[in-house]
Amino acid sequence: MKHNNVVPNGHFKKHWQNYVKTWFNQPARKTRRRIARQKKAVKIFPRPTAGPLRPIVHGQTLKYNMKLRAGRGFSLEELKAAGIPKKLAPTIGIAVDHRRKNRSLEGLQANVQRLKTYKAKLVVFPRCARKFKAGDSAPEELATTTQVQGQFMPIVREKPSVELVKVTEEMKSFKAYDKLRVERMNKRHAGARMKKAAEAEKEEKK
Repeated sequence: MKHNNVVPNGHFKKHWQNYVKTWFNQPARKTRRRIARQKKAVKIFPRPTAGPLRPIVHGQTLKYNMKLRAGRGFSLEELKAAGIPKKLAPTIGIAVDHRRKNRSLEGLQANVQRLKTYKAKLVVFPRCARKFKAGDSAPEELATTTQVQGQFMPIVREKPSVELVKVTEEMKSFKAYDKLRVERMNKRHAGARMKKAAEAEKEEKK
């Protein structure tokens, strides 16, 4: 033993068996969750099991803003552009978030298109089996309808396509470093050159 250290004292008299946490109920919990999902699917039939349709949004902050995820609900502007009344939307399985603002035209168009696609696929059951109202689907459609299990219209990010090009002699002869240095110099001298040109123009007028 080197140096002036504390004399080691092993704490071996604790009742460690009392503090061990077991995990024997995991298989039973798995079964219980599966049965609960099945019961919920029966209860909410014919609605999709994943819940209402949600918009595509970008994550917040610089770290996550390039990632796409499901948002809380569609904005009122998106619903208006898709031609869906804001009070009707929750009744046909569309989540609404009245506080959300549209910051970009691309995001607005993507979500409007998402709503239109959903609307085209939508099958509306009548509240009463014998009374059909305006907006309800035809009986033929209702007969062939199945409940959507899992994710409905999942959010996927498109991968950028890569274009293959043949390398030409012009590309080979191009000196990128030299070009960067020249452009850097041009940027640095831009103000002085403009001033010189303006003075020369003044002299000519005289």
